[in-house]
Amino acid sequence: MRDDQDTQLRITSTETMRISFSTAFVATFVLLSACASARPRSAPDAGAYDVIITGGRIVDGTGNPWYYGDVAIRGDRVARIAPRGGLATANARIRIDAAGLVVAPGFIDIQSHSRSAFLTGDGRVVSKVTQGITTEILGEGSTNAPANDLTLLGADSTLLRLHAPFRGPRGFDAWLRALETRGTSTNVGSFVGASTIRMYAKGMSEGPASPAELDTMRAAMTRAMEDGAFGLASALIYPPGVFASTDELVEVARVMAPFGGVYITHMRSEADQLLEAIDEALAIGRRAGVPVEIYHLKAAGKRNWHKAPLAIAKIDSARRAGQDVAADMYAYVAGATDLSSCLPPWASADGKLLDNLRDSAMRARIHADASREYTEWESLCRLATPEGVMVVSFAREENKALEGMRLSEIATRRGTDWVSAVIDLTLEEEDKLGGIFFIASEDNLTLQMRQPWMKFGTDAGGQDPERARGMTHPRAYGNYTRALGRYVREQGVMSLEEAVRKMTSAVATRLSLYDRGMLRPGMFADIVVFDPATILDRATYERPHQLSDGVRHLLVNGVAVVSDGRHTGATPGRAVRRGR
Repeated sequence: MRDDQDTQLRITSTETMRISFSTAFVATFVLLSACASARPRSAPDAGAYDVIITGGRIVDGTGNPWYYGDVAIRGDRVARIAPRGGLATANARIRIDAAGLVVAPGFIDIQSHSRSAFLTGDGRVVSKVTQGITTEILGEGSTNAPANDLTLLGADSTLLRLHAPFRGPRGFDAWLRALETRGTSTNVGSFVGASTIRMYAKGMSEGPASPAELDTMRAAMTRAMEDGAFGLASALIYPPGVFASTDELVEVARVMAPFGGVYITHMRSEADQLLEAIDEALAIGRRAGVPVEIYHLKAAGKRNWHKAPLAIAKIDSARRAGQDVAADMYAYVAGATDLSSCLPPWASADGKLLDNLRDSAMRARIHADASREYTEWESLCRLATPEGVMVVSFAREENKALEGMRLSEIATRRGTDWVSAVIDLTLEEEDKLGGIFFIASEDNLTLQMRQPWMKFGTDAGGQDPERARGMTHPRAYGNYTRALGRYVREQGVMSLEEAVRKMTSAVATRLSLYDRGMLRPGMFADIVVFDPATILDRATYERPHQLSDGVRHLLVNGVAVVSDGRHTGATPGRAVRRGR
């Protein structure tokens, strides 16, 4: 067009020449326009799409208001988004009628524990995909890689089988590749566990790291970042993570700054020293020059519930001062972890917990420390009270009748105090028992959900209700559906759009996953289609192995994993890595 205009400007000899040229140009333009309008509008789309989702309410993950639209998928990507009816004549192998349903990006679980499900199970993680999850991020505290003799020392046969293949300098990359090769229904990526990094250099020993050990940690951290880790993930109430000093964590975190890594932490305290623990996390982020993310933010124990607004104020203050800090949470007042977390961490040093519990003198010392009302370590049984601890995952036949009982009830049945009951059960079940700890406040839960920097994560591994044995935390089945059903639809704590943002683009942005987490042409086709009127969790603490309601369809990389509410058996998940 610009060249033609220049030509017109050069033709100045006669008015006739100008008119002739202009007339010819207009005639040509009209002819081309007529040809274009004569072509069927669907022609460019004919046979071009694999999947078209029509007529749904699109919640695109950005927080923008929903709108009606159609979504077309070609291969593993979103190819086109059109107004409702805009793809009515386009051809596709599969058409999904989403009338009355919400079409949104698949949810990204920033705190998953599906490692075993991916490496030893069939990878379908049924409980996760049926609540709308398309990507799981592993790594809290420990990871299968990097691995060496020190990380494997004292591991049982199951752990050895899961970790041993990932020795060597590129172990983290090998682990991610193995996950993808085995086949997973969700995408999967990971932080690198800070406890694993420490064990790689120092094993399960207490005490500060030597300069040589710090060098080993920094080198292992660098290699993991090169392999695509999202950053460093600490769990500072469990051994050996609890043995790491602030200075050590700063030194390890500092090497990931050039890679854009994130320091994400299960803090040293969520209870009696909650505010001090936030200060430590902030200090690590400032000194290392990295963003900070706080796992499952909460004020644990009734005596600490009043600290939740103070914790939020502390995070808000840091953000106003320019520090990049945020948090995530699950939609339950109870947490879950090993029952042995009720025992002092020092008792597990060098992997000798069971040996120490068998020694009468050490047992007495452990019992005395665990019985104190206030401890410098995080005593979850004390914070929840024995009445607020549900004991789960019994393996010994003679103990299975205790499954799901409260710790106080078990202690009464056995005619002993709760600390002795924990010690005895830990020995009998070889430290494989779990506990569900009722430690948080419902009011604080809703207060946290309203914060703009909050995200959601399950803090759970994927389950298959047809194969599951024993009890587990219901968040493995219903964290996201609970948030959307109970807290969005029923209580109006958040808008639908804001809740979806906290489950999708907010997480993707934190992880530098630039091609997931939103519905946009060119993005990966990780999509959930759900009924906003019926979506809800069905899993309970007493009956956890129940799938959620409301998720009709789920696509991962353009492949249907859930269709009409049922798992298709597909495992199209891929390994996702920082910044790629």
